Amino acid sequence: MVNTSWIKNLKTPIAVIGLGKSGTSALQLLKTVGFSTKELLSFDDKNTSADISKPEDLLSKKPQTLVVSPGVPLNLPWIQTLAQQGCFITSEISLAASVITSEKIIGVTGSVGKSTVVSLLGSALVKEDPHHFVGGNLGTPFCEYALRLLNGGSIASWIVLELSSYQLENCHGLNLNFSAITFLSENHLERYESLNHYYAAKLSITARTKNVCIFNLSSPDCVTFSKQSKRESILVNAKTDLSEAEINKICLIGSHNHDNFAVAIRLAKLANWSEASIKKMYFFTGLPHRLESIGIFNGVQFVNDSKATAMDAVSVASAGCLKKLAPSARLFLMLGGKDKNLPWQQLAVLKSKSQINFIFFGDCGSLVKRILNDNGPVFINLKSAVDHCLKAAQSGDFVLLSPGGTSLDEFKNFEQRGDFFKAAVLNYFNHSSLK
Repeated sequence: MVNTSWIKNLKTPIAVIGLGKSGTSALQLLKTVGFSTKELLSFDDKNTSADISKPEDLLSKKPQTLVVSPGVPLNLPWIQTLAQQGCFITSEISLAASVITSEKIIGVTGSVGKSTVVSLLGSALVKEDPHHFVGGNLGTPFCEYALRLLNGGSIASWIVLELSSYQLENCHGLNLNFSAITFLSENHLERYESLNHYYAAKLSITARTKNVCIFNLSSPDCVTFSKQSKRESILVNAKTDLSEAEINKICLIGSHNHDNFAVAIRLAKLANWSEASIKKMYFFTGLPHRLESIGIFNGVQFVNDSKATAMDAVSVASAGCLKKLAPSARLFLMLGGKDKNLPWQQLAVLKSKSQINFIFFGDCGSLVKRILNDNGPVFINLKSAVDHCLKAAQSGDFVLLSPGGTSLDEFKNFEQRGDFFKAAVLNYFNHSSLK
């Protein structure tokens, strides 16, 4: 029997704020537990299926509980007003955490690399625990696990959650057996007051951890801030923890991914997973939209790194591609999207790489061009930038979408942007082959 007493005791009306994957899953869980449609409200200023789209209309309904999706800042004035009036603020993560009993949970956060580490662990769990659950920020809301239990599904021995800084701001009741911080670098400064404020949100994962938190030794800020960990911290990376033979067996490409592997394998060993399960991680080939090879067409290598919305991610992707380039070949690096107040000037070091041809696009294309003081072309949208690269690239060249900016100027998310890029490339060459 699933214990849903905590959820059932939430005061009504309950308003679910944001109807993305997280909010939709939370709303379904509340309905399944037994709340009536009269007790539930949905708010989203962009989704027309929501009950309410204006904050003043929500305030008039006097909700007693808010289930706030991670993409909605908690410091919005109307949320603060409701909190001051005694409204209880919670989240989809907390709803799911309230039904946990014997399951052991690993939480993973970081500026970059967290999805890869979570997916590596997930590849091992396929063999270790047939009833495992992998989700969170990775794409499958934690409430999906709670719904599974309510529908008679099997309980998991292990749960692995990717946790964004936004989710860590609002996840009371979540307790982790082990955790990891994969990398720390500047990100989401459009939401946080300062870099330290952002890092504090990430580091809060250590206070929720029962045993050990793993930090990436290759991240200078991880090394520095590991000293503030609320639990025992262990620093690992590929260089110190893996032999050359082990590194050569890893299917993932790039030294940063080898560090991600070192983090994942240390977590798996701390969890006492079997050697047979751990071996599965060596065969993991990577995630879509993260240095994903689309293929080689007419000698040109196309790489989809749409997930890269931080400067470190762009630098890592560029370095990985440059290592594979012949001396006379070029790297067409597409930068742009929507700005989130990040330090684009950090990419100025790439200007010293003569093989890189900068291609700017989207809402912040002109801004990035100006900051980097480069003479590369600017295009109004991703389509125009891709069209240019398809015509300009020659055999031996690389075309890399590693934009730095978010996708929200043109697309719903980075996945849609990456899929658009892949489709544009594949359609072009399929069409060309018919000529």
